[in-house]
Amino acid sequence: MAIGVIPNYSLYGIQAQPGWQSLLDFEWIPQRSRPYNWTIRPHKHDALIQILYMVQGSAKVLLDNTKVWVKAPCLLWIPAQTVHGFSFSEDVNGPVVTAAQRPLEALVNVAGPELLPIMRKPAVMALDDASRHAESLMPLFLAIEREAHVQAVGQLTASMALLAAVCVQMARLSHETVAAPLNANSRKAMQIEKFRTMVDENYKKHWPIRTYAEQLGITPGQLSRLCREVLGVSSLDIINARLIHEAQRVLVYTGNSVKQLSYVLGFSDETYFGRFFRKHTGLSPREFRAKAMEVMLKPEGASVVE
Repeated sequence: MAIGVIPNYSLYGIQAQPGWQSLLDFEWIPQRSRPYNWTIRPHKHDALIQILYMVQGSAKVLLDNTKVWVKAPCLLWIPAQTVHGFSFSEDVNGPVVTAAQRPLEALVNVAGPELLPIMRKPAVMALDDASRHAESLMPLFLAIEREAHVQAVGQLTASMALLAAVCVQMARLSHETVAAPLNANSRKAMQIEKFRTMVDENYKKHWPIRTYAEQLGITPGQLSRLCREVLGVSSLDIINARLIHEAQRVLVYTGNSVKQLSYVLGFSDETYFGRFFRKHTGLSPREFRAKAMEVMLKPEGASVVE
């Protein structure tokens, strides 16, 4: 299925915030789907993971290049950069949590690194009402909802910890349920997942597209066509976006100089990195850092650095 330009949102219909910003949002499926006549068109979240727990109704679901039909109760796990869309039945209900994926991964990595591979792949899990692990899901989602609606010290930390507990339950459920065979039935989805994993592991090495394509056993042209068909962007766009995301994160999170950062990211010199960064963000690295600090220091700002 060919897909055109895929919108990038923070929440569906809301323009995405910069990738270095964090977000944790809780809502119920009808809140966002009813105004769109129960249809959420294909889109993606560059830095955000989304978890839907359908407790009522049914839906046709698009995940990357695969379509599945699901019926409650089920858990839908949608990692960052996964193209997804829904056509819900009008009786649908259940909680939806949207959160910054990298801070969540960092938290999970401390105590349960074995969960990371599961978190990074889209999944649809049909649930058994009698499952003791499924029974634990709703109390966790309701606790996240409470945290999302209070202004208190440690709000984001508590919410992320609860979301990490949802990840644990998902891992347990994966051992007792059969997930919809999203990747098994789609060679294209498998290739995209492998490409993304390779980019995560090698983007600092500045591999040419040819090297990634060789690792996948396809030509550079095939890789580019695959990315455009499934994700709506070129393979080079994906690599560059990963470099920019890391650069933004380090600029905000650390006191590293631009020269140090350019070296860490594999650029030959600071000037070249500066041109690359400005081309993709419209700002120099120093201008970006200054603006990011401005946002962070605003008393009314709800965004937290990822």
